[in-house]
Amino acid sequence: MAGNLYIVATPIGNLEDITFRAVNILKSVDLIACEDTRHSRVLLSKYEISKPLTSYHSYNKTEKLSYLIKELNNGKNIAVISEAGTPGISDPGFLLVKKAIEEDIQVVPVPGPSAVISALCCSGLPTDDFIFLGFLPRKKGKIKRVIENAASHGKTVVFYESPYRLKKTIEIVKDLFDKNSEIVIARELTKRFEEFIRGNLNNISDMLPEKILGEITILINPVIHSRIDGETDNSKGNV
Repeated sequence: MAGNLYIVATPIGNLEDITFRAVNILKSVDLIACEDTRHSRVLLSKYEISKPLTSYHSYNKTEKLSYLIKELNNGKNIAVISEAGTPGISDPGFLLVKKAIEEDIQVVPVPGPSAVISALCCSGLPTDDFIFLGFLPRKKGKIKRVIENAASHGKTVVFYESPYRLKKTIEIVKDLFDKNSEIVIARELTKRFEEFIRGNLNNISDMLPEKILGEITILINPVIHSRIDGETDNSKGNV
C-alpha cells in the first residue's frame, strides 16, 4: 500500500507561525523533502523534529521525482516543505503532486502560511478577486505582457519580485497603467523588519529607500489606460 504525500506549509519568517498539525505530521512521516536541508533544519530543530531529509528543488526535480514516487509506492509517508510558505506555489512541489495523483497516491494538504495571502489580506486592496503571477520573467518585454494581460481582467495583481529588480519593475508598470493605480509593496512579512509601503504609481518611487532588501511581494490595483482615446478606463481596473 502506498504512503501519503503531505504538502506541509511552514513559516515564511516567524518560526512560531506553524500549526500544531504541521509539527505532528513532520514528526510522524518517514521522510521530509525540502528545498534547502540546511535552512529546514533550523525550523525542525526548534520543534525537536528529527527525521531523514532529502533535498528537492528546481535543480534536481527531475531525478528526485522518481526517487520520491518510488518511496511513496513502497509505503513511506513523505512530507514536502518549501524554503518558506506553502509548497507547490512557485516551486517544483507541484510536479511531485501531479505525479503522485497520476500514481493514485493520496495527497494531503496541511495548510498554513503563504506570503501571497498574508500580503493580500493586509494590503488594503480588493481581495475578492485577484491574479497571482508568482515570480516575473526577467526580460522587460515579457514582464510587460504578463502584467498587462493579468491586469486586463480587472483584478488585483500580485507577484513576487527581487529587491534588486524592484525599482526597474515599478518603472515598467508605470508605463502600463494610470499613475493613480494603487500599489502596495509588502516586505519581510512576519519578520523583524516587516513593512508595508502603500501608495500609487505616481508617488511610490519617492517612498522607497535608496536601498531595499528582503523578500518582496508587490500588489497593484490597476487603472488601465484607454486603448481608444488615452483616457482612463476605470471599468477595467477596479474591483
